[in-house]
Amino acid sequence: MYTNIKIVLVNTTHSGNIGGVARAMKNMGLSNLVLVEPKSFPSDEASARAAGADDLLTSAIVVSSLQEAVADCELVFGTSARERHIPWPILDPREMSGVVQQAKKADDEKTIAVVFGREDRGLTNEELHLCQHHVCIPSVQEFSSLNIAAAVQVIAYELRVAFLKMEDLKSLDAPKWGTSWDAPLATQQELELMFEHFESTMTKTEFLDPDNPRQLMTRLRRLLMRALPDKIEVNILRGMLTSISKKIDK
Repeated sequence: MYTNIKIVLVNTTHSGNIGGVARAMKNMGLSNLVLVEPKSFPSDEASARAAGADDLLTSAIVVSSLQEAVADCELVFGTSARERHIPWPILDPREMSGVVQQAKKADDEKTIAVVFGREDRGLTNEELHLCQHHVCIPSVQEFSSLNIAAAVQVIAYELRVAFLKMEDLKSLDAPKWGTSWDAPLATQQELELMFEHFESTMTKTEFLDPDNPRQLMTRLRRLLMRALPDKIEVNILRGMLTSISKKIDK
């Protein structure tokens, strides 16, 4: 199965759901589970629900924030079932697996995360802002809420199908497989530093009013996340910001 794909669970309340997620992941060949401040873990209920996927629970990484969980990731998908005030690019699970497929064709070592929120209210807007793409499972509107393990199973299945298709293509035309990009994508940590740089520079130029920011940073974040900037592009943008700051300081 794909390497370097994290399934990230944020503030999971019921430990049994963590076990159910581990089982769903192992069914589809995923093994990298990251937990952001789970309410109760480890637990006997999680082990019982894992039903043979205890190794994923043992190797699960527990962190204190979503920023920490995705800091090294170059592509982050956030699952969401709610409409947002500022629209964001929305993918269904099959479209998401296609984006992953293209990313892995260019660089099989890319670190990717798929983030799932709390059972009762999902991910916050701030957490979704850390994601380049939002993913929505198209369930019926009258009964749209999925158990988190079921949601992970749907996503993991689509990733598995995409992986098997890629393996078939590799075996047919291995020498021509994949096209390399000239620089790796920026990590989430590098993107966050860039956004902080943008905010401080725009405040200095008075383009951004910190007392009345409106949706400027959210819209800028949406624009740049959609572009999937690589490390060189992020360095160019930050170099431009530094040059602007120097001119102002003079």
